[in-house]
Amino acid sequence: MDGELRHRLLTRFRWIDPGEWCDHLLTDRSGWWRDPVLLDALGPALAELASEPPTVVVAPATSGFLLGPLVARALGVGFVEAYRDLSGAELADELITRSSGPGHDGRPVVLGVRARHLGPDDRVLVVDDWVETGAQLAALAEIVDAAGAKYLGAAVIVDGAQSDVRNRLGVRGLVREAELDHWDRDTQSHGIPG
Repeated sequence: MDGELRHRLLTRFRWIDPGEWCDHLLTDRSGWWRDPVLLDALGPALAELASEPPTVVVAPATSGFLLGPLVARALGVGFVEAYRDLSGAELADELITRSSGPGHDGRPVVLGVRARHLGPDDRVLVVDDWVETGAQLAALAEIVDAAGAKYLGAAVIVDGAQSDVRNRLGVRGLVREAELDHWDRDTQSHGIPG
């Protein structure tokens, strides 16, 4: 990854302090999506993180539905959506579902992929914007296995996982969470760690 992409990822991200009603900071990734240079570079940069050539990219809702096609296009392969909180039209189709968890919000993660889109000949790269607990990636790795396909690991923008999660799920990231702009509640200011 080139220095310009890294700089843009770090400087266009913000932590938001929602105030007294919330005991943790919230992420604001909207600067990534607003930057046309970043949007153009993210697909190829994440594609370079693949351990071997995939035949398909799988990504979970919601940000994954934006990133997944960018990476798939850069690799010249197809894209498969992984639905979260299953309801609606996706339930009318045959799904491979798995649950894992808890996720970053403390709730169990339930994901589903349309069964007809994955098979034994597939090598699957999972793509997402952020990994922390690894719950979504673990569920997706199980879905890939249930389809008889090969799980190649995950390419993410932000790697906030512990080393055991990173190693177990084959996570490769463009930046580590600790590198991101942080919000200092005491000084009410932003700063990029040294």
